[in-house]
Order: sequence, then structure tokens, then C-alpha cells
Amino acid sequence: MLEARLQQLETNIAQLKAMKAAVLSSDSFQKDLQQQWALRYGLFESVQIVIDISCHLVSKHNLGTQNSYRDCIDALEKFRYITPDLADDIRGMIGLRNILIHEYVRIDINRLAAFLSDLSPFERFVQVMKDYVSNA
Repeated sequence: MLEARLQQLETNIAQLKAMKAAVLSSDSFQKDLQQQWALRYGLFESVQIVIDISCHLVSKHNLGTQNSYRDCIDALEKFRYITPDLADDIRGMIGLRNILIHEYVRIDINRLAAFLSDLSPFERFVQVMKDYVSNA
């Protein structure tokens, strides 16, 4: 499960990077609803993979009872699976996910596109989880 999701996340990161080049060089992005939808879904799915892996590890290793996605991240930070900086970045991702799901009508597409400028939290998460898998 973990390896397949990490592989999908890496694929998503590559697609988001390709999209970044297209979005930043295109004046038509504001009018291209298909490209906007692809951005929304690509970010949403990537964040959801991070959440799924995180909550899976918390459950698998009995790191406590979690009532929310943020609780899963807190547990991974507490038990040093992830660094405090990465935990903060992931908590921000959870906020983005909630906006994408619950406030999709009010999303500022330019602000959403700005997330493409720094995909490093996703990349750091992949690396940390790959290290975890190889040491497990």
C-alpha cells in the first residue's frame, strides 16, 4: 500500500511540475477551466495521498487515537517520523485540501496556482517515507 501510494505521489509531483511550466507561461490559464480543474484535482489527490499514508502509519504503529488528519500529523511529528518543519507544511496542505473540498466555489485560482511554486513539501514527504520503508 505504502509503496504504491508513494509512486502515485511521485507521478503527481511530476505532473504538477509540468503544469507549473504551462501555467506560468500561459495567459490563457484564467480562461482554461480544464487546466484549472486539473490543477485542483492534482493538488487535492497529492494532499490526500500524504494524509492517507500518515494516518496509515499512525494506525499501523499504534501511535495513539487520532480524531482528525491533523492529529495524525501531530503523532508522526511527536514520534519523530517527520520533522516539525515538514509537519507544519503538511498541516498547511490539510488546510488546502479542506478548501478544495468545501470552498471550491470561492477558490482564487491564482492563489491556487501559487502552490505550484513550491512542491518541496511533497518531495520531502516522499523522501522521508522512502527512507522509512527502506529501514522498516
